[in-house]
Amino acid sequence: MTSEEIFSIIQKVKTTSPLVHNITNFVVMNNTANALLAAGASPVMAHAKEEVADMVKIASALVINIGTLNPDWIEGMKKAIATAKELNKPFVLDPVGAGATPYRNEQLKELLNIASPTVIRGNASEIAAVLDSTKTTKGVDSTASSDSSIDAGKALNTSFASVVCLSGATDYVIDDTKMGEVYNGSPLMAKVTGLGCSATALIGAFVGVHPSAFEATLAAMAYIGVAGELAAKQSQGPGTLQLHLLDKLYNLNKEEFINTVNVKTYELA
Repeated sequence: MTSEEIFSIIQKVKTTSPLVHNITNFVVMNNTANALLAAGASPVMAHAKEEVADMVKIASALVINIGTLNPDWIEGMKKAIATAKELNKPFVLDPVGAGATPYRNEQLKELLNIASPTVIRGNASEIAAVLDSTKTTKGVDSTASSDSSIDAGKALNTSFASVVCLSGATDYVIDDTKMGEVYNGSPLMAKVTGLGCSATALIGAFVGVHPSAFEATLAAMAYIGVAGELAAKQSQGPGTLQLHLLDKLYNLNKEEFINTVNVKTYELA
């Protein structure tokens, strides 16, 4: 993909304002809603099992984030995923904290048994744990570099036919025949809670408007990576980074995006 093609998908989100249905966690709801709004999308956080099916029907995409689990939310997630499958709506899964507890692993397995996600996005430890639930993680933080789980990402793609996005210092986007690498971002982004979850929500917006899940995921990761990299240059710490990141997601222009983005794509052997 060229930088111009990536930027055209960013603009498509802004001009079409897709409704993204998030069943996400308590910690990040405000962050992800604001990131979606800044990107031009329309967020909704509907968790009640009594309404999730109806919300999926009107949404462009469904985002499931397992960060803070409880039985009612899990039931709602299952109903929402089943509805997305029935309606052929894009479904993005963020396996937050996969591998941390047996309960989390079991619920994740049940969710994956309902339908294969369009995209699975997580850090290296989470992706490895989704593939092998015997692997453990340090809460929701990765204990491994993103490149260490590339093989796990490829295996997940084979198992579920899902685009797999590995987040880290370098972001990897894996499909059956191709892979993309995004080198943008800033170490300061790791000091702000929920930016990975915001990336997942943005992927939801992008797959909601673009037919190629691989290209949409790559574009979303390039978008938040560039915005974070530029925002960090204006920031004194994680507090001001949040402020500048939202502004940059909102007002990022083509020239600064083209001049900053650093993405590589290639065919897999």
